[in-house]
Amino acid sequence: MSSPYMHATEMKPKDYKSDVSVVWCPGCGHHGILNGVYRALAEAGVDPTGLICVSGIGCSSRLPYFLQSYKMHTLHGRAAPVATGAAVVRPDLVNMISGGDGDGFAIGGGHMPHVARKNVNLTYVLMDNGIYGLTKGQYSPTSRPELKAYTTPYGGPEEPMNPMLYMLTYGATYVAQAFAGKPGLCADLIKGALEHKGFSYVHIFTQCPSYNKIDTIEFYRDLVTEIPEGHDTSDLGAAMELARRPGGKAPIGLFYKVDRPTLNDHLDEIVTKVGGHKDYDIQKVINLSRP
Repeated sequence: MSSPYMHATEMKPKDYKSDVSVVWCPGCGHHGILNGVYRALAEAGVDPTGLICVSGIGCSSRLPYFLQSYKMHTLHGRAAPVATGAAVVRPDLVNMISGGDGDGFAIGGGHMPHVARKNVNLTYVLMDNGIYGLTKGQYSPTSRPELKAYTTPYGGPEEPMNPMLYMLTYGATYVAQAFAGKPGLCADLIKGALEHKGFSYVHIFTQCPSYNKIDTIEFYRDLVTEIPEGHDTSDLGAAMELARRPGGKAPIGLFYKVDRPTLNDHLDEIVTKVGGHKDYDIQKVINLSRP
């Protein structure tokens, strides 16, 4: 179902700010992403009384505190299953996750295939700074081998993963990539994700000036490039080619978008088969499951 809390209010980006002071380090890219989130919510007309923001643990997972919304700050890596539960129980709410590369693809990596393939109706804003910042600089799944971090003083022993290829393969129905240094594009892509019915994944490069000294804002400015005009966002193969970073550049923009039934759509079908919510009988379900 489409949320009754979308396009339900006229608010300005500043109206989504909470009373909690933003505590990220000066120069952190998360500041630009937060401003993009504020703008996206305002342009999508999201009513804060119908918004839930779920996070795990990490610098990026502090975002719900700075946002006017219902919020759940959960265990490390467990934002996706908690948000899935919220989406199933309250499909009318606007459901968003904020998290980082470690929270989403290391500790929480086992949940990512399932939240995508189930097409849970929520938006995942993942802030990738290639480091564990909150715990003072450990190597993450997206760290480059050149990074000499707290846990890898001689550089990394492994190649970084490609989250975009993973999410396209897992079955996410809205996949986009952005850069914190372009908050306007962040806002546009997050707005599109919020308005999409199904699982939306927005991957955002963001610099950590405190613990990642090689992935600077200048590095990302040179790395990213706009997706060429004419890209077919319904073509999964074309989206995967972009994710492979042709020419060594990381494209930013909307990679892929497709419509298919959500987890709630499938659950509603099951409820209908057992007679609807009013006549729901657990014994009837047990009998139907027997050979």
